[in-house]
Amino acid sequence: MNLTQIWPVAIGLLTQFGLKLLGAIAIWIIGQRLIDFGLKLLRRGFRSQNIEPTLISYLLNIISVTLKIILIVAILGFFGVETTSFAALLAAIGIAIGAAWSGLLANFAAGAFLMIFRPFKIGDMISAAGVTGKVAEIGLFTTTINTLDNVMTIVANNKIFADNIENFSVNPYRRVDLTAQLHHKVDHNEAIRLLKQRISQIPHVLNNPAPDVEILDFNLAGTVLAVRPYCNNEHYWQVYFDTNKVIKQTFGEAGYPVPEQRYAFTGNSEDGTKPFVSSTSLRNS
Repeated sequence: MNLTQIWPVAIGLLTQFGLKLLGAIAIWIIGQRLIDFGLKLLRRGFRSQNIEPTLISYLLNIISVTLKIILIVAILGFFGVETTSFAALLAAIGIAIGAAWSGLLANFAAGAFLMIFRPFKIGDMISAAGVTGKVAEIGLFTTTINTLDNVMTIVANNKIFADNIENFSVNPYRRVDLTAQLHHKVDHNEAIRLLKQRISQIPHVLNNPAPDVEILDFNLAGTVLAVRPYCNNEHYWQVYFDTNKVIKQTFGEAGYPVPEQRYAFTGNSEDGTKPFVSSTSLRNS
């Protein structure tokens, strides 16, 4: 075969390849514009649902990469490349990555749900996954909580989402639960009246709802009172400690005797006729 015969064949092949190349470029440009247009629509839809901007960015990046891979596979098919094995390879790679990163993907999914449902926000006081403190940061994989003793704790989102979440900052007030032990000779009605009067004067204790002081239980020492003032979450510990002080001061000023815990033993008295009882003062009550 001489040059005059090869040249027309080469021209035909080059022309065919050039046309396919131009077609692939056109498919890429059109596909890119369609992807960008679809991503803009998705971004508007996500923003209208008040979804976290960080989550929107991550989701759009994942969708963009996925669509571009599909576009590349389509272009390879346009060139006549067998894409079945290529798609199978991509699927195998995806499964391998998913298996290796299953923990990270679980945390990512939990982080996405936390940002969508928003059971808490930055600055809230929460208890989740065994950690209690103020939320400092909400990420896609982890949440940072500063505990009550000011220790920064990073918790995996999957643990938080799989556990019960207590948010102390959502409701306008919370209850402080304390008890007060009375001597069995003390008039509980008088003690209740004095405590209600004094506790209502503690700073940041709410008048509505009013503090609860009622009989909770009875033991060998006497009556046990439930002392329950209400306050805003940010004043919880101040009210907690101040209420304990008020209980101690009120009972001391009223001259109430120190409660005695009475222990009953199975033995008999010295004359062997009656069981005896021993009592010990509860000095810390």
